[in-house]
Amino acid sequence: MDEILQQLGALLLGAIPTILLFVVLVAAYQTLVQGPLNKTLAERRAKTEGAVENAHKAIAQAEAKAAEYADKLRQARAEIFKMREQRAKQRNAERESALDAARKAAGVKVGEAKAALDGEAERARQTIHGSAGELANQVVRAVLPVAAGSSR
Repeated sequence: MDEILQQLGALLLGAIPTILLFVVLVAAYQTLVQGPLNKTLAERRAKTEGAVENAHKAIAQAEAKAAEYADKLRQARAEIFKMREQRAKQRNAERESALDAARKAAGVKVGEAKAALDGEAERARQTIHGSAGELANQVVRAVLPVAAGSSR
């Protein structure tokens, strides 16, 4: 058994330089490679996250602008609709005003024509009444000579 322990001790003594070399390499790796690599990766991660945050901010700003433009477009359309409605109401009011004026003018003309017809009818009645006596005399003269001539 002593022999095994001696071989194991010799093996361990031969492994110590390897272990020490491994520890030195690990320390050198961490100092020379892993530290700067982690630092560079952290910087890249920070830059990437910053770029992503900036992109999200830009997207949010663009969405806000799009919403603002959409709202302005809706307002402009509503204003145009109101203006069209106002113009239509104005045209309708002007048309109604013109129709009322035409109705009034037609009513005045009808009244004047009716008054003129009434005046002419009254004059015709007066003429007929005035000439009724004369017409009656003419009828009597026309009938009497015939009646007198037939009885003779």
